[in-house]
This record gives sequence, C-alpha cells and structure tokens, in this order.
Amino acid sequence: MGFLSEQISSSDLTAPLTSSPPPMDPSPTTAAGKSYWRFSKDDFFPEPTFTDFPTYLSALSKTPHRLKDRLLGRSSDTGELVRSKLQSENEMKKCLTWWDLIWLGFGSVVGSGIFSITGQETHDHAGPAIVLSYAISGLSALLSVFCYTEFAVEVPIAGGSFSFLRIELGDFIAFIAAGNILLEGLVGAAGLGRSWSSYLASMIKSDPDFLRIKVNSFAQGFNLLDPLAVVVLIVVNGFAMTGTKRTSILNWVSSIFGVAVIVFIIIFGFVHGKSENLVPFFPNGAEGVFTAAAVVYWSYTGFDMVANMAEEVKKPSRDIPIGLVGSMSLITVVYCLMSLVLVMMVKYTQVDVNAAYSVVFDQIGMKWAKYLVSFVALKGMTTSMLVGSMGQARYTTQIARAHMIPPFFALVHPKTGTPVYATLLITTGSCILSFFSSLDVLSSVLSFSTLFIFMLMAVALLMRRYYVKDVTPKRDAIKFFLSMFVVFCASLGVTFLWSSKRRGWIGYAVFGGLWALGTLGMALTSKHRVPKVWGVPLVPWLPSLSIAMNVFLIGSLGALAVWRFLICSAIMLVYYVLVGVHATYDVACEGKQEVKLEEGDEKSCL
Repeated sequence: MGFLSEQISSSDLTAPLTSSPPPMDPSPTTAAGKSYWRFSKDDFFPEPTFTDFPTYLSALSKTPHRLKDRLLGRSSDTGELVRSKLQSENEMKKCLTWWDLIWLGFGSVVGSGIFSITGQETHDHAGPAIVLSYAISGLSALLSVFCYTEFAVEVPIAGGSFSFLRIELGDFIAFIAAGNILLEGLVGAAGLGRSWSSYLASMIKSDPDFLRIKVNSFAQGFNLLDPLAVVVLIVVNGFAMTGTKRTSILNWVSSIFGVAVIVFIIIFGFVHGKSENLVPFFPNGAEGVFTAAAVVYWSYTGFDMVANMAEEVKKPSRDIPIGLVGSMSLITVVYCLMSLVLVMMVKYTQVDVNAAYSVVFDQIGMKWAKYLVSFVALKGMTTSMLVGSMGQARYTTQIARAHMIPPFFALVHPKTGTPVYATLLITTGSCILSFFSSLDVLSSVLSFSTLFIFMLMAVALLMRRYYVKDVTPKRDAIKFFLSMFVVFCASLGVTFLWSSKRRGWIGYAVFGGLWALGTLGMALTSKHRVPKVWGVPLVPWLPSLSIAMNVFLIGSLGALAVWRFLICSAIMLVYYVLVGVHATYDVACEGKQEVKLEEGDEKSCL
C-alpha cells in the first residue's frame, strides 16, 4: 500500500519511476487463488457502483458530479506504468528487440491497405496521381510516427495512444480515443478479412465476390456475406494468442518472402509499364488526390501496432525509434513505387477495384505472375491481421485496465503472456463486421477514426512539452493554449475552403499565415518538459504540421464518413454516461482513498 500510494500521490507527472512494482505471481491461480478461466459478475463489474441495482441507480443520480470529475481527471506516467498493470494479474513477457519491431512494422503495414485500397482509390479518385496520394499520406503518417515514438519511449506501456492521451488530455478525451481505437481495430481487421477473401477468389476465378453469398434483401454495401473472412480471422487471431515471440518469428520469416516479391512487382512493373498510361495524370484534379490520400491512410495504420508492443520490448529507448521511424520511412518509399508501377502497367480506368495487383498482371498476359502476386497479397494481409490482432488486443487490455470496459478483458494469461480475453473480444467484433460490411463502407470509417487519433496524438505531444500541471506558469499556459487555438482555427479554415471548392489563393494565404503565427507563438513559449531519451525534432513545427494535415485529410473524406463517425461517437457517449464514467470514477476514488488512508484521513469519496 505504501509503495502504491507514494507513486500515485506524486504531483510531478514527469517523475521517473525509481523503483519497480511488486512482482506478479506467474502461476495460473493468481488473485487470491482464482483461476484465469473465470466468468463471474465481479470479474466484469467489480466497482462499487455495480454492487446491485439500487446502488447503480444512486450512482446515476450523481452522474453530473462524476462526469465533471472525470472530464478534468488526468492520469500520470507512473499511474499507467505501475497501478494499471496490476489489473492484469500476470505480466506480459519482455521478448521483443529492434529486429522484431522492424518486421512487425513491415508485416503490419504492408498489406493492410496497399493490396486492398489502392485499386479502389486509383480507379475512382486519384488516377495515376495515386502516387502523390501515398506520398502525402506517408508524410502525415511519418509526423505521427514521431509523436508515437517519443511517447512509447517515455511510457512503454501496452495502451499506446490511449495511455498517452489519458496522461496529457484526460480521461474523457482518452475515452473518445478508446472508442475509436476499438472501432479502428474492428473495422481494420474486418476490412483485411474481406480483402483476403477477394484476393483468393480472384486466384480461383476472375470475380472478387466469387466466394461470397449475395442476399438481395439486404441494403447495398451489406448484402454480400463473407464466411471465408470470418474463418481467416478466427485462425489468425487464434495463433496470435499462443505467444508474442512465436507470432513475431512467424511474421518476420514470412515477411522476408514478401519483400522479395514486392521487389519483383516493382522491377517487372517498370519493365512492362508504359508512360502513356500516366496521361491524364490528374483525371479528377487535386480533389481526387486528396480524397484518395485520406482513404489510403489506411495503408499506414499498422505502425501504431508497433508502438503498442512497447510493454514487451526489451530496450524501449533503443528499439522503438529504430523499429518505428526506420520501418515507416522505408515503407513510404515502397508504397509510392508500388502505386506508380500499377498505373504504368494499365490505364487507371482498367484497374480492378478489389484485387488490383493480381488482376493487372493477368491483364498484361502474365497469368503466372497473377498467382504469385495474389499469394503475396494474401501473405501481407495475413501478417497485417496477425500483428493487428496483437496490437489491438493490447490496446483493449489497457482500456480494460482503466475500467473503461470491464477489467475482465485486462487479464493476461500466465503461460502465454498474452491478453487472451481481449483478443477474443476483438476477434468476435471483427468477424461480425467482416461477414456483412463491404470494403468501401469499412475504409471510410477507419480512415476518419485513424486521422482523428493521430491528430489528438500531436496535440498531446505539444501538451506534454509545454503544459505541466502545477509547474507551467499561468502566463505561459495562456500563450500556449491561445497559440493552439489559432493553429486549430487556421487548419479548419484551410479545410473549409478546400471542401467548399474555393480555389483562390488569398484565403489559403491568410489561413496559412495564421497557422504559422500560431505555431510561432508556441515556439516562443518556454517548454516545461524535455524528453529524457528520444524526442520529436523541430517542436512545435512538426506536431503543428501533423495537426494541420490530419484535419485537412479528415475534411477530404466527405460528409458520409463524418456522419458515420458522429453516430459511432454518440453511441460511445451513451455507454460512457451509463457505465464508463461510473467505473472510472470508482477506480479514481479508490486511488485517492488509499492516499488519504496513508495520510490518516478516513473521509470517503462521494
């Protein structure tokens, strides 16, 4: 109790962890003799609010007070690294090195979009300029990688962006992020499952929907049932539960073969490519390029899975920067080259929207290459699902550790060192989505959620550098928040001009100048925290640019994606008011009570 109180009561969020938490018992009967395989009500809802129905009704009457408390409540580095991990009862195994992280990054990212979304966006929006769409998205993703890397080195925990946002922006923002993290995981895995099915179908017959079941009475976009996608997700996620190191080895061994075939695609693509296929280069103008860039962002989303493995990395300060920044830089170049050879081999109007790379080789007469490319695409999507399953399960684990969802899903298996229940939760949700939803419906929802999280990460990075509670002087805090407000207004202004199809340069110059002025204001404000090991360069310019790019790409997605996002967020808020705010309030109250008892104060929380 004394150790825990000392760590949690510290008001200095930058204080380093000077001692280790009590070791966790690795036996299968931890937690007072309880077996790992247990399913009681107290395992799902152990908080006092949910003791019985009258108690819950009483807690609901105090929702405004509790909501106010959680809106302002922030976690700390030590709270995430020490107290939250105790909820899992068993520790995850530190078994990953920089070598594992590089290949996890490659296996997760390459295949998650390049083989499934490129054809759709090339054909419908960008045309040959799809290469520019990938370059724009790659730059924006790399800026986000910098933010993730600094946080992951400083706070090497399984929560990834959820934990980072909880520390810097508070519980409520972290919950919105948590809901979108789970949405991203479910939709991303479901999209990969359906893409896997499309590519296998194209190998058997030139019909991506060959293995699906059409139900005419269902709405368009939800009327092609995909049982094969469900089977693939179950098999892949099942393997991910068997052990982190075992999954990592399978990933890098299979990814080496994938690299060889990608080199083949690029070389043969240039050999058989024709420059005349690049004309017209901008069939839908700059609008098509940016619309495609917002969607193909899906192709880069796997890198956050690598950051999410930080808790299992042997030397986070060395391995995470190499694994994240190095792999993402290389992947951006590979994506640009792959998209370029695709539009050089055939006219963009002839690119298949579901299985672009396998079909394009068939169209130029290289049928044998069609099967090779399809096989590698299947491999890439399989490893993306594999690494994605690992990463999303760890996101879910940390969210459950915070009691925003039942802490049952935070339990780590004592033998495998993996969050089995969290993996099962992700598997179930993604299987349901993949069975019903089409690829275009899934991709627009995923891109919005991803861009939103990346934007928040840039904000959190700036908060971490410039605003430290009870440390930053009031004058500096006002300057920082005012500058941040100007940056957001300028970013929204540019986005509004573009979305409303206003192309005069004066408006863009005005808002661009305001963005530079706001960023300069932050640059002239004193920093009150510096990274201990690895930090984002050119702060605040790079994080501010990341905010602007992500806001702009969100605005390029269109009204339908916005409405889908808002509807999903509204559902999340209903859950938060009815369940999440009360569970997290009880946990925060318990932590405060421990500190008060240590200090001799026996007053309880409301």
